[in-house]
Amino acid sequence: MKTLFAAVLVASTLAGFSAANAAGGCGPGFHRGPYGGCRPNGGAVVVAPRVVVAPAPVVVVRPGRVCPIGFVWRYGRCRPI
Repeated sequence: MKTLFAAVLVASTLAGFSAANAAGGCGPGFHRGPYGGCRPNGGAVVVAPRVVVAPAPVVVVRPGRVCPIGFVWRYGRCRPI
C-alpha cells in the first residue's frame, strides 16, 4: 500500500509539470497586450535618479514593561516569578 501511494504521488507530480509559455506564447521580444494580441517589447527602461535625504536623528527610548507586575520574560513568554 505504501508503494502504491508513493507511485501515485510521483506520477501526479510528473503529470503536473508542463512547458511554460514565455510571455504568453508570443515568443522572445514580444508580450501579450491588453486585448490579447502579441506586441513588441518597448525600448530601454529609464529609471529616475534616487533622491538622497539626510538621515533622521537617532532617538533612544527606554523599553516599556513587557510583562505585568509579578511576571518575568523567560523562554519566549511571561512567566510568574
